[in-house]
Amino acid sequence: MSAHDSSTRHSLPGLAADAKIKLPRSAERTLASGLTVIAIRRPAVPLVELRLRVPFGRAPLPRATLLSQALFTGTGDMSSVEIAAELQAVGGGLSAGLDPDRLLITGNALAAGLDRTLEILAQVLTDPAYPADEVGTERERLVDHIQVAQSQPGHLARTALLKRIYGRHPYAVQTPEPEQVRGVRPAQLRALHADRVRPDGAVLVLVGDINPEKAIDAADKALGSWTGPGKDGNVPPIPVLETGPLLLVDRPGSVQSSLRIALPGVPRTDPDYAALLLANLVFGGYFSSRWVENIREDKGYTYGPASSIEHFVAGSSLVAAVEVATEVTGPSLLETVYELGRIASLPPGEDELEQARRYALGTLRLGMSTQAGLAGLASMYASFGLRLDYLVQHSAALAAATREQVAEVASRHLAPARAVTVVLGDADRVEGQLAALTTVERGA
Repeated sequence: MSAHDSSTRHSLPGLAADAKIKLPRSAERTLASGLTVIAIRRPAVPLVELRLRVPFGRAPLPRATLLSQALFTGTGDMSSVEIAAELQAVGGGLSAGLDPDRLLITGNALAAGLDRTLEILAQVLTDPAYPADEVGTERERLVDHIQVAQSQPGHLARTALLKRIYGRHPYAVQTPEPEQVRGVRPAQLRALHADRVRPDGAVLVLVGDINPEKAIDAADKALGSWTGPGKDGNVPPIPVLETGPLLLVDRPGSVQSSLRIALPGVPRTDPDYAALLLANLVFGGYFSSRWVENIREDKGYTYGPASSIEHFVAGSSLVAAVEVATEVTGPSLLETVYELGRIASLPPGEDELEQARRYALGTLRLGMSTQAGLAGLASMYASFGLRLDYLVQHSAALAAATREQVAEVASRHLAPARAVTVVLGDADRVEGQLAALTTVERGA
C-alpha cells in the first residue's frame, strides 16, 4: 500500500448511523398459471419498469439464443414494426435476452401505458409468429455478433475458462457456434417457444409509479391467456472446482495476454457470502483494491484488473480477469498470486476493510436508487428465490463482518492453491515466463 493510499484510508469518515435500507411498498401474488408477479411502488417519475424472467435452463443453446433475439419479430396480428409502434405510443419498449438459466424480457413504459404494454407482451408470449424473413435477419445479425465476439481475446479467454471450470456441465458453453445458429429454422423457434416459454415458475417484476395491487390485477387480466406447465429446466449443481496445470491457449502474434482465474464462490444465501464479498473487494473487486494498486498503479502492467463473484442458479464462482502486455505476462501472474496469497493468509487492515465495506454498502444503495436499478435487483433476486428484504439482511451482514471473519473466509476461498488459471496469448512468447512459475498445459 502506498503512503498516499494509507493516508486516504485513515481519513475516511465512519459509516452513517442512519444507513438502514428502507424498502418501498410492494405486493406479490402467484397467479393461477404459476406466474409470480411482484409489484413495487417507486413514484419518482411517471414510468414503470418491467422485468420478466422465464426458466430456460438446458434449452438447446443455438435455438434459445436465436429465440431471445427474434422474440419480438411478430405475432399473429402484429408485425415487428407494429409491435414497436404500439409500444412507442405508450412511451415504452421491450427487448429480450438470455443467460444460462433464464429468458429475460426487459422494458419500460409510461405508467399510464402499463395495461397496453402488458397486452402487447401477452400477444408476444401466447401468439408468436417468428416470420421467416424477420428470423432470417435476426439470424444473420446474431451470426455476425458471434463472429465478432470470436475475434476478441476477452471472449476467447472466457470461453476457455468456462470449459475449464465446468467441464461437461451445461454452463461450460454459453455461446453457440455460428454454423449452429445458421441451421435454426423458424419452425424450431415456434416449437421451442411452445415448449419452454411458459408462466409456471416465471417471475414478473413491475416497478414504478403504480399501485402495487392494481398493477398485479392488470398483469393477471392481460396475461391470463398465457398458460401451460413449465418444462423441467433445472441444471445440476456445478462441479467442484478442480485445480490443475495452468491452461495456455495459443493466440499467435497477440500483443497482449488475457489472464483469467477462477476460485470457489458461495451463493448469496451462504453465511460466508458477505465476508467473501468484502475479501474480494480488498483483493481486486474495485478500483481501490490491492490487485489494482499493485499491477496497475505500482507496476503499470495493465489498465483494469477486476474480480467479482458470478452467480448462476446451480452455483457460484469468483472470477478474476485482466489483460496485460505479452512481455509482462509472467510478472503479472506472479503479482496476482502474491496478492491472492496475501489476502488468504493475513487479515485486512481495519481501514482498508472499512473502505471496502463502505463501497459495498454504497453500491447496494446506489443499485436501488432508480426505478430501473430497483427492478433489476428485484428481478435478479427473485430468480434465486430471494426478495427485496434480502437487501436489509445482506446490508446488516456487510456492516457486521469482522476482520477475523473476512480473513477466515479468504483463507478458504482465495488461496492460490484453490485457483484455476487460464492464459490466452502468444504461447511461444509467454510459455517460458509462465513455466517458471507453475506447470503449464497447452490447450486448443
